[in-house]
Amino acid sequence: MTVLPWSEPFDLFASWMKDATAKEINDPDAMNLATVDDRGRPSSRMVLLKSVDPRGFVFYSNLESRKGRELAANPFVALCFHWKSLRRQVRVEGPVEPVSDEEADAYYASRARGSQIGAWASQQSCPLESRFALEKRVAEFAAKFGLGKVPRPPHWSGFRVLPQRIEFWTDKPFRLHERAVYVREGEAWRVEKLYP
Repeated sequence: MTVLPWSEPFDLFASWMKDATAKEINDPDAMNLATVDDRGRPSSRMVLLKSVDPRGFVFYSNLESRKGRELAANPFVALCFHWKSLRRQVRVEGPVEPVSDEEADAYYASRARGSQIGAWASQQSCPLESRFALEKRVAEFAAKFGLGKVPRPPHWSGFRVLPQRIEFWTDKPFRLHERAVYVREGEAWRVEKLYP
């Protein structure tokens, strides 16, 4: 599929995500999130895309985790989606902003109860003395909330990546891949082909 007829990168992304959802066996919404620490050293990990619209790409996390601390210090990231079965990749670069409390509450409420309890129990990215210590914390928070509603922890929320650059890559024979990049210019997008 050629990319140039698409003037809007979010329309093209939606088309590719639809294909990935139909073809990828595991986690078509998985994306690599790259941040940098206060010394400029990069760090990356896989996270899940939870929503996307023309405002940007949304994911959720523990704000006290390594990525949460890095985002607080330098709110600029890179994302990479790689759909091996489709031989496609999408790269996104831009600043992040926090989602609203209403958005975070709504997504948190949609999570499985075990995941809600886990958000309270996990001191994400901190040293863990034993698996038993984690299981004990899970049991403590499960008892605390009983059968009632599990509120969203104050240290758990989401981020929206506001893309300034989105690159679409398609594998082609002899490594002559097709690449097109969309660069935000005000409210519009400039699109151009790139050499492989």
